[in-house]
Amino acid sequence: MNTSSSPRGWHSRGYLPHFDGGESLQFLTLRLADSVPDKVIEKWKTRIQFESEDLAKELLMDRIDKYIDQGFGECYLKQRAIAQLVQHSLQKFDGDRYDLFSWVIMPNHTHFILRPRVGWNLSSIIKSHKSYTGRMSNRHLDRSGRFWQEDYFDREIRDQEDFFDKIQYIEMNPVKAKLCKNPQEWEFGSANYESRFF
Repeated sequence: MNTSSSPRGWHSRGYLPHFDGGESLQFLTLRLADSVPDKVIEKWKTRIQFESEDLAKELLMDRIDKYIDQGFGECYLKQRAIAQLVQHSLQKFDGDRYDLFSWVIMPNHTHFILRPRVGWNLSSIIKSHKSYTGRMSNRHLDRSGRFWQEDYFDREIRDQEDFFDKIQYIEMNPVKAKLCKNPQEWEFGSANYESRFF
């Protein structure tokens, strides 16, 4: 069991505020360290600095999403062994630490929806996943240094419509990025698995 099990509420670990709401559904994006240069993000932040916090977060994530879908950086997740490692890590604690509803592993980022279970907070779940997959990926690649971007994006799922919109967004991401013609063709995503909620 996780020793830091209390929900943290709103907190920040870098350029994005995070909401750890206990057992609430969360849409998450993790990206590789070199997928968007820090100077690009700083430039975007300067342009949106006078917007409300919520709007600034949405604008920043929209820009990041469009940028990462272009496949910048080394795209280590293109390597089948690395993509499998990340996918298996997500699936490993499904039903134990959290309930995993949808996911996709893209060349330089991942999206997924999960709900932490009692006794686990979101920050600890993400830290554990990133630490393990980063260490193992670096070992496989015979490299050192930061694998994942230190920060991550999370958004609480508001309602059922939002839930299904996010699932569609996740599963269509490889199609939108022109990596396949339909979601079921993409090996590293939930569109390949029978869904538990239909």
